[in-house]
Amino acid sequence: MIEQAGPHSGNLMPPITSRNATRGLWSDLLEAFGNLRAQKTRTFLTALGIVFGVGSVIGMLAIGAGAREQSLQFIERLGVRNILVESIPMTSQEEIQQRRRISPGLTRRDVRVLESNVEGVEVLSPRRVLHPGSVLPKPAGSIPELFGVRASYELIHNLRVDEGRFISDADDDASSAVCVLGGNAKVNLIGYTGAVGKYVKVNDTWLRVIGVLGEQVSEGGAAGARAIDRNNAIFIPLNTFQYRFWDSSSDLKDELDGVDIRLKTGVDSVAAAKVVTAILSSTHRKAEDFTVTIPAALLAQQKRTQTIFTYVMVAIAAISLLVGGIGIMNIVLATVMERTREIGIRRALGARKGDIVRQFLTESMLISITGGLLGIAFGFFLSWCIALAADWKTIITIGSVVVAFGVSAAVGILFGIYPAFKAANIDPIEALRYE
Repeated sequence: MIEQAGPHSGNLMPPITSRNATRGLWSDLLEAFGNLRAQKTRTFLTALGIVFGVGSVIGMLAIGAGAREQSLQFIERLGVRNILVESIPMTSQEEIQQRRRISPGLTRRDVRVLESNVEGVEVLSPRRVLHPGSVLPKPAGSIPELFGVRASYELIHNLRVDEGRFISDADDDASSAVCVLGGNAKVNLIGYTGAVGKYVKVNDTWLRVIGVLGEQVSEGGAAGARAIDRNNAIFIPLNTFQYRFWDSSSDLKDELDGVDIRLKTGVDSVAAAKVVTAILSSTHRKAEDFTVTIPAALLAQQKRTQTIFTYVMVAIAAISLLVGGIGIMNIVLATVMERTREIGIRRALGARKGDIVRQFLTESMLISITGGLLGIAFGFFLSWCIALAADWKTIITIGSVVVAFGVSAAVGILFGIYPAFKAANIDPIEALRYE
């Protein structure tokens, strides 16, 4: 006769198939947590791979995002509608003799030709630069450089004037002995008091201060061109520079050090730069004594380079996640071997293969998710340390956190599948005999 189960026969583990979905999930989580807690050291060491992997991905993306923002701000502040022409200075008399046989160098005639033949030019400013022999008051730091420019220079480079005003066309026409100081130059020469109305002496010429600039971006210079630090500079009208100052190194320089061009809205800067290059190559007889820089092209190139850089860093950091995933597979496989007899008992009590798979997948996912959460905290800490130690701006985005955590969860699933199916395919009879 078939004996019916009594009221106390439920002391044995009931078949997993009798659990509803919610109880089954909660039970799997509790059981997985208990099994992992029983092997705390092994579980912690395994999760470290995920922690370092997620933290590295977040940290690398934060470095990339910070570098991207700083470089894009730098290029955008140079003016994406600008074209910068720079004269390449010479280093010896032999070089200047060879060059002058071919080209007159960058001159005011080039400025007139560009104004007449380049369509889409809004404004332009020739530029001359001089390193003064002496400046009074005596500067507290390095001697500021003297720049002779037109009034349009302010618009071209989006200069911000904190005190007074910038040079005007009237100042240029009258060759007025006036100047505008960069922020650092003002502090070095006059201090922190108001500067407008005071005088500075550059070489043998006294200049009245009519304005002070706020903090400005500095240009690194391109292909042989000199770097420009507008913060430690004295700006004067171009005609004032022409008639009141003499450059002892003028024999090794062209008449102009550069020409800064601002295009009208909507004009293709790359196409305009090709026209500028063609015109100057013709007037200079292909002497290659100048460079043409397009901040808009630099901006596009920087974006492409930064994207590649980010991909490479993420790929390197993802290796840590791969190593962490292998560690998860290793610990789950070891757990399967240690709990072979337990698996046999569960199968004998009615557990299906799917229940066994779910049990071990839950354990591997619990490791990866916990490691991912700790990895996010480690990523924030790592980014903070990098920013503090290297004085490098780091930016943590929601996208980088989501990607890193999502990958860590996926690693837990992918690297837990094989051990889970290996456990589910164990023969229950052989499992019960396993010692």
